[in-house]
Amino acid sequence: MQTHTAFFYENSWQNLSTNALPADNYQLMLVFADRFLLEDASHITTLKQAYPAATIVSCSTSGEIYNRHVYDKSLTATAIHFEKTELRFATANSANFANSHSLGQNVAAQLPADGLKYVLVISNGGKVNGSELVAAISETFGSDVIVTGGLAGDGARFEKTLVGLNEDINEGMVVLVGFYGDSLKVGYGLNGGWDVFGPERVITKSDQNVLYEIDHQNALQLYKKYLGKYASELPGSALLFPLAIKTGNDETTVVRTILAIDEEKQTMTFAGNVPEGAAVRLMKANFDELIYSAGEAATLANNLMNTVSPQLVLLISCVGRKLVLDKRISEEVEAAADIFPATPAITGFYSYGEISPLKKNTSCELHNQTMTITTLSEI
Repeated sequence: MQTHTAFFYENSWQNLSTNALPADNYQLMLVFADRFLLEDASHITTLKQAYPAATIVSCSTSGEIYNRHVYDKSLTATAIHFEKTELRFATANSANFANSHSLGQNVAAQLPADGLKYVLVISNGGKVNGSELVAAISETFGSDVIVTGGLAGDGARFEKTLVGLNEDINEGMVVLVGFYGDSLKVGYGLNGGWDVFGPERVITKSDQNVLYEIDHQNALQLYKKYLGKYASELPGSALLFPLAIKTGNDETTVVRTILAIDEEKQTMTFAGNVPEGAAVRLMKANFDELIYSAGEAATLANNLMNTVSPQLVLLISCVGRKLVLDKRISEEVEAAADIFPATPAITGFYSYGEISPLKKNTSCELHNQTMTITTLSEI
């Protein structure tokens, strides 16, 4: 396995050509870009000409990760050559399905099960209910197949997100990349680092990812009460105060971020489901813990590699973390990079939702406000 990353920033390409391998030896290219750059078809055309054999999987982001740094208004393109691993691709658009669960069933069923080792999921971040999509994918693959990925972003604008397979780049798109064969070694880890505050409450009225009531009170008004001066800055300020939700009997906690509020209906729409009966607490940022948690996520992923050094590290973190850490944002990438003994290629993006198993040998779940890390190597 070999990688090469090109970078487009401030109207110019850097490192576009490679001398390590012939350009047509690369089978896969991961492109993470500012939405406006991805809307410019010339960039994908340039990459297709430079790497003619590579299938390009792309998405818009809320920030691009290139090596140990975080950029805005840039494009990273990581070309990957596999010696023994085979790839399959699946795609679907939410416009063609009644709901996100059926969308997930369809796109997952497109990948043959025989020999499937790992699935990378890149999904629209606005038109798709991430929880329903991930639930369907988990039902299809179970815990025997490792699944990680993320929801596309659009800065802090929340206007539209784009996902693409080669030149087909659209809203509502979901792309799955299936990796086949026993030569691929995959590690994964995630962590949050947020502090909880306030009393534990119970969701008493919701509809999938739309929240109406907590403890039989209007949830939006209760949320505004806790936000204080930040209430006037909703929905953007909601990224600074996510919700911790306990959804099962094992006290497992997932984090949910607000994507939109409806003042007329007095509702809040989240990136994932907020089920009735779940216990919930508000969360707030602890800067040092956020940065430290990225290193913890990297440690979890690295430990699963069993002494095999990662050749590619994929970081998918949350737009909320980026807004909170602001000028310190590169510190969480550096904290993760410092864990790996060698110097792997590092790429990734800031997202509207992260997809990863919560623990070893479990199915994937949708997360918000986490740093998720996937490590890849061929052995």
